[in-house]
Amino acid sequence: MVRLGFDNEKYLVMQSERIKERIAQFGGKLYLEFGGKLFDDYHAARVLPGYKPDSKINMLKQLKEDAEIVIVINAGDIEKNKVRGDLGITYDMDVLRLIDAFRGYGLYVGSVVLTQFRGQQSAIVYEKKLETLGIKVYKHYPIEGYPGNIPLIVSDEGYGKNDYIETQRSLVVITAPGPGSGKMATCLSQLYHEHKRGVKAGYAKFETFPIWNLPLRHPVNLAYEAATADLNDVNMIDPFHLEAYGETTVNYNRDVEVFPVLNAMFEQIYGSSPYKSPTDMGVNMVGKSIFDDEAVCAAARAEIVRRYYKALCDRRKGNLTDDVIYKLELLMKQAGTGTADRPVAQAANERGEATGEPAAAIELPDGTIVTGKTSALLGASSAMLLNALKMLAGIGKGVKLISPTIIEPIQKLKVGHLGNHNPRLHTDEVLIALCICAATDPQADLALRQLEKLSCCEVHSTVILSSVDENVFQKLGVNLTCEPQYQTKKLFHGK
Repeated sequence: MVRLGFDNEKYLVMQSERIKERIAQFGGKLYLEFGGKLFDDYHAARVLPGYKPDSKINMLKQLKEDAEIVIVINAGDIEKNKVRGDLGITYDMDVLRLIDAFRGYGLYVGSVVLTQFRGQQSAIVYEKKLETLGIKVYKHYPIEGYPGNIPLIVSDEGYGKNDYIETQRSLVVITAPGPGSGKMATCLSQLYHEHKRGVKAGYAKFETFPIWNLPLRHPVNLAYEAATADLNDVNMIDPFHLEAYGETTVNYNRDVEVFPVLNAMFEQIYGSSPYKSPTDMGVNMVGKSIFDDEAVCAAARAEIVRRYYKALCDRRKGNLTDDVIYKLELLMKQAGTGTADRPVAQAANERGEATGEPAAAIELPDGTIVTGKTSALLGASSAMLLNALKMLAGIGKGVKLISPTIIEPIQKLKVGHLGNHNPRLHTDEVLIALCICAATDPQADLALRQLEKLSCCEVHSTVILSSVDENVFQKLGVNLTCEPQYQTKKLFHGK
């Protein structure tokens, strides 16, 4: 069983109260920057065992009559086809998914903002696509010297050049598919435009990580750096907060860098700033909801190792540079962990060495590790999956849940008619075959009913898996890592 260390109900109550206090602090309009994932914040759920991935959206749902959603996406990320690592979809597609999800919760989505717009052709195409779907689109532009050149930034030649986002409600939630999208800059730009129009507006920040009242090198904060290693975010002591209050708090470099801009804007608009530090801007009660620090630390260390494996695979695919790997190695050292602390990886590698073929391993909720090997009928991941379900169901190892007479026709269909070169069944095909068998075989039915127990289990493969297998494991809720090598030496690795 996963050892819990975070009180989600306490967090929801405290966080809701703090946001309501901040809304009351400003009259008329509040721009609330939402950092992290609003719906499926699986990173937070992994490093804070007990945290629910949908906590933020359920809290925001309570304010839906007053709230309006504005989704921000960096035009450069559209150009680069940046992919959201946990879902495997590009940022531009994730915006569409987010809009559907928000609407599903009864929340109003006002518009989408393209930040850092430089006339990228792909961004222009995307803008037309959104407008065809009936979604308002605004564009914000790069500002030379940002964030240091405050006189230029806070002028008609800086924020003044950005499109003014027309909003209808008092609480405007600024969110994005991922970090580095320009959420804060969008908020600040709107404050400038609202002031020019005689509208009093405020700003607050809802950012889960880094956690301001945990130590700088706490594993949870280090795990945040690991999650954003490709952005080169760095946790740091908030120097403004330390100077103002004599209290040590943790923030990250981009917020600290942009704080003078925010301060200058507030002074220009109100004559003085309501905030003395980046930490003051936040409304983060996560740290006060941790009840077992040891459990949280262990979960965060495990996440850093998983991030390292993922980065190794991304580099193998040609999508990542060595400097990200070096940073993650440093973070593992600072957290006092490493690949040797992932038992499931050791088990998979030992099975692979023994068989000379790709292998996979899974650590079940009770700590038992089950492996799978490559065979003529099944890939290693498929074999491991069936072995795990048998173990959970108390079914003997020698029992065949899926008869070869069912597997072989599927293989013939794949190779003979669908053009596949690999006859072995993927995990999705195995599950479908198991469902067919479950209709007449009580043991197959019993095994199938164990699937929900795989959620949060650790899985490791000795080779990079196909996108099909990765998607299946993701939907099952397991934490997957792979060795950074392919099963074959081919240059092209399709699905």
